[in-house]
Amino acid sequence: MAVDDEARVLTQWSQQLANALQILDLEVDQELLLDLARRSADSVIHAAAPVTAFMVGYAAGHEAGRGGSSSEVSSSAAISKAADVAFKLCADRAAGKRGEPTN
Repeated sequence: MAVDDEARVLTQWSQQLANALQILDLEVDQELLLDLARRSADSVIHAAAPVTAFMVGYAAGHEAGRGGSSSEVSSSAAISKAADVAFKLCADRAAGKRGEPTN
């Protein structure tokens, strides 16, 4: 399948899933999620990709919900914040810095 076809199929799938989950106003930053999944798979193990994507989404939803605003701006900020944390952990792990889990 060509890259353009993959992007189209992924967009259609994302829209179908968003509709089924009744989150109609959701705009998925597919490039961010794919990059995050790729980096976590490369720096940890392959199975870290979906776990990381889920946890970043969960953290972003939790953060946006605490803000008391359902605006697109606060959702985007929450996603960026959670993704930045995950990207940093991936970079640290790739650099050999395992560290201790934080609460």
